[in-house]
Amino acid sequence: MPAWLRRVLHANVVGAVAGLFWLALVIVPLYWIAITSLRSREGFFDSHPLELPHPATLDNYRRVLEGDFVRYLGNSALVTVATVGLTLLVSLPAAHAIVHGKSRALVLTFQLFLLGLAIPLQATIIPVYFIVSKIHLYDTLLALVLPGVAFSTPLTVVILVNFLRDVPRELFEAMRIDGAGHWRMLRSLSLPLARPAIITVAVYDTLNVWNAFLFPLILTQDASKRVLTLGVWAFQGEFNIDVPTVLAYVVLSTIPIVALYIVGRRYLVSGLTAGFSK
Repeated sequence: MPAWLRRVLHANVVGAVAGLFWLALVIVPLYWIAITSLRSREGFFDSHPLELPHPATLDNYRRVLEGDFVRYLGNSALVTVATVGLTLLVSLPAAHAIVHGKSRALVLTFQLFLLGLAIPLQATIIPVYFIVSKIHLYDTLLALVLPGVAFSTPLTVVILVNFLRDVPRELFEAMRIDGAGHWRMLRSLSLPLARPAIITVAVYDTLNVWNAFLFPLILTQDASKRVLTLGVWAFQGEFNIDVPTVLAYVVLSTIPIVALYIVGRRYLVSGLTAGFSK
């Protein structure tokens, strides 16, 4: 029997069909978004949804860029960088202490981080709003950073803990024998070895902060403090929505995230599966 025929007979046909179906579910909406962003407003109502635009136009993108898109992009970038940076600054030392510390308080602390994963963001919006208002941070970008750090830290710590537990303890013991303290081991050993997990949680946290809607909606009011997820309101009229322009806005707002994914994609699998070997 030819080798190609054996491969066909042993192929997972059901899995292949399911994979193609799932690919279509993903590709078709993305295709529709891309081509619709190139239509005029009149062409959006007069043509088939999946038909290529005739003629294609970049007026929607020009309209978006002539608005406050750059300001919203800057606000989103500032909030995202500050949130992810502070989250990593807190989470990596915490994960190192949980893995290599011997205090019972550290075990209880890790259990608190696990408990934080079970608390839905929507359930905390009223107390968060109350606290932010009391400390006079309402309608500031810092009001978006602090809750973002609080909700990003639990999962970040869990992933980093699982990754650091896979690092051979002999390496840390060797540094301890040489007289290195915890901060030295954190800087010289945990930080370099945990780079795949750090990049993984950085990408994941960036996605969550970049796409956040509820906290920006509740904790900011001034148009100058809007982030990208709220800026789309600028293209909503009293009785209708300029759909092609909104989709052009969506395409532009996803470009930074796609670029980040391309840079960090090879670390995602190794980081997300860290700790499952034990």
